[in-house]
Amino acid sequence: MSPEELIKTAFQALENAHAPYSGYRVGAALLCEDGTVFTGCNVENASYGLTNCAERTAVFAAVSGGRKTFKAIAIASSTAPAPFPCGACRQVLAEFCDPALNVYIADGAGFKTCTLGELLPHAFDLGETDE
Repeated sequence: MSPEELIKTAFQALENAHAPYSGYRVGAALLCEDGTVFTGCNVENASYGLTNCAERTAVFAAVSGGRKTFKAIAIASSTAPAPFPCGACRQVLAEFCDPALNVYIADGAGFKTCTLGELLPHAFDLGETDE
């Protein structure tokens, strides 16, 4: 799947966002190693700490669907600022993804490409764990 196709899927996902407080709607599309794509959108809550970002929604859906290896993620918002992932989302991605994971950040003006390692150069890591 091309970056543009993944970004288009992320823009489609933001249509389901629940953002009555910020008005900032975000969608994410997470590409699994097997080609499956899981989407997510931000879901706000009046108790702000209970809000969930689009990226984590997509990761949690993928893990719930039995997937834990990923190739890329696209994060999209049609309004400024560009939807760079928050620290919590960066760390959740780091739990499952290689630092070389491509991250596509899209807004109405185009998209930027970076890696997870560039976004979170010193991720918290306990090393190998048994499952």
